Amino acid sequence: MTDTSTARELAQHARDFRLRLAVIDRETQTALDATQDRYGRTVHHHAAAAARARRNAAAAEAYTTHLALHATGLLEAARSALDELPPARHTTAWRALLDSLAASHTEITRILGCPAAPGSAAEREQHKALWPHLAVWADHGSLAADLADQHHQGENGTGLTAEEAQSWTHQAQAAQRRGELDLIESWYAADGQRITLAYLVQDDTSTVIALTGDPDAPGWQVIGHYSDEYAAGRALPRPVPPGVLRPDTSRFNRPEPAPEVPLHELLQDIHEARSAGDVSETLLTATQHGYDAGPMVRLQELLHTAGQFAAALETVQGRQIAARLDALGRQLDFLTREVKDAAEDLGATVAVLPPHRTPTPPRIRPRPALDTALPPPPPRATAPAHHP
Repeated sequence: MTDTSTARELAQHARDFRLRLAVIDRETQTALDATQDRYGRTVHHHAAAAARARRNAAAAEAYTTHLALHATGLLEAARSALDELPPARHTTAWRALLDSLAASHTEITRILGCPAAPGSAAEREQHKALWPHLAVWADHGSLAADLADQHHQGENGTGLTAEEAQSWTHQAQAAQRRGELDLIESWYAADGQRITLAYLVQDDTSTVIALTGDPDAPGWQVIGHYSDEYAAGRALPRPVPPGVLRPDTSRFNRPEPAPEVPLHELLQDIHEARSAGDVSETLLTATQHGYDAGPMVRLQELLHTAGQFAAALETVQGRQIAARLDALGRQLDFLTREVKDAAEDLGATVAVLPPHRTPTPPRIRPRPALDTALPPPPPRATAPAHHP
């Protein structure tokens, strides 16, 4: 059994590694941006490969520094903490993530155990093979850290009796109807219980309360009241890492983005257009589907994904917002098709702008010759003297 201080230290090693990887990721993305054209297409492939090689080497060094000697102990502490938690919908998935972290650690240890010559092509290949496993730790090591650091579980409220809890719940529900229940934040405890902090306003005074359940659905109840948010945080169960919308996404191992024409460039293309065909092509670019989809189609995808996220919150408000976003997405889909039809009709006009729409010549002020003396500055105005 890992003691509290050791578990906390192990958890900090994982957090330090993630912070270091976040810095490496930002530096790498900046370098990769410089290898792309204005549409996001990689045009300097050797420079991009060199940036990724530097990333892989720096990530391997970070793992050696922060986690190589501590990963096994961290995973043991995380599994021990998980065994003590009550069963919940997420515990099976958490065990699978810990198993994945263990498998990646084994592979990282195997590769680092047979280092290639520094600076060689073989070393770069080793680092390239390490990167997916290092990304797994950067993405999910925080779960192991959080589980290992479950040294403070809170008391789940303030020991309210059933009558007191019912009384506070009735007060909070009445305040909600008056619009005087201000939600602060919410999180999930390790047992899957959703906890929400709120300000309960009564007679020009506010009290921090904690409630369980969905504040917008029937059945929620108050489990405690506190002098301030800090006191609530000390008394209540700690938050666990929130979930993800899609289980296969990775912040540190993202796929290559598709090329995209910025909306401001399409707008500038229309400003500079001379013929209806030019504007038609611009509008068709904005509405095209597929790998290099236009901004209007990307916006549809954005609304659709945001709607999925809202629905995944599994709350009353989330489902309502998901329905609104879905309706907006359908409207945007109709609008996109209308814009495409208008673009095709505009192209069929075979028209150009009339010549009386002449460009305005730029206003260029003539510069004086080099040997021309500058006019003297105007005399400075002097304030009249004041006499006693």
